Amino acid sequence: MEKAPGRRFKSSKIRFLSHLVRDSLTTPMVGEQHRPIAPGAGEVAITWIGHSSFLLELAGKCILIDPVFSNFLVLLKRRRKPGIRLRDLPAIDLVLLTHAHMDHLSLPSLRAVLRSNRRRGAPAPVAIVPRGVEDLIARLRFAEVRTLEPWAATIVDTLTITLTPARHWGARYFNDTWRGYGGYVIAGSGRSIYHCGDSAYFPGFALIGQRLQPEIALLPIGAYYPDSFRSVHTSPEDALQAFQDLGSQVCIPMHYGTFRLSLEPMDEPPKRLLAAAEHAGVQARVLMLTEGRTHVLAGAAVARELGRSRL
Repeated sequence: MEKAPGRRFKSSKIRFLSHLVRDSLTTPMVGEQHRPIAPGAGEVAITWIGHSSFLLELAGKCILIDPVFSNFLVLLKRRRKPGIRLRDLPAIDLVLLTHAHMDHLSLPSLRAVLRSNRRRGAPAPVAIVPRGVEDLIARLRFAEVRTLEPWAATIVDTLTITLTPARHWGARYFNDTWRGYGGYVIAGSGRSIYHCGDSAYFPGFALIGQRLQPEIALLPIGAYYPDSFRSVHTSPEDALQAFQDLGSQVCIPMHYGTFRLSLEPMDEPPKRLLAAAEHAGVQARVLMLTEGRTHVLAGAAVARELGRSRL
């Protein structure tokens, strides 16, 4: 007897997930780990930890976005090591979480970050989350948890942090679909960085560019195949179009190479992004980071700084 449509769908999902888990468990984890470098006065330091995790040092603040240091997402093993060891983190002032998915909000990693601050005798960081995510981290003893709606902003000393819209979804489990999601524009000392979180391509990128004019755009380029995944994720070509819509000076890709979340080859996203950027004549404005290697940008015209790294 032929399976009912619902059963066929469930069986195909189980086969898909089993394939990803089996592939992750049989592939050795690779990559190097490094100490982040602090920027000088007026400089911005950007360190890609892996996947969508970043350490930003801007306007005298150390900011973690979507920190995931865990080796596993439930059963899915990471393919590349976190670029920074937890013990090498500086004292963290702010933690920004874009949404509740486990590859962006890792409770063990957040606990470890808080322990790291305590070991240094530093106060607990402030956490900023989309509305509906705050209950997941309420017991972790952040100094404060601030919630934002899309387009709302909060000020931390000299930084202004704005939650931006996205085309994605925010549920951590099957039924908690009320949870918010989005990206952030972090602005201070005349600099601005946009972290997209997760999103499909949508007209909101142009609106974010018009309203907030981010200088540097951290954009996701992985987890786009099968094609149905593009309803919630950008392909490399989609990400490049988003970069052009934003009008930013520098594009830094993320959300690839760390976890096997979809079926495209793990090394395909950056190759496709660079090919699309060359075709569009903007390859000089695409900055490919290596996990753990800090890139320091100085001065207002960051496009002229792409060749300058402190390694």
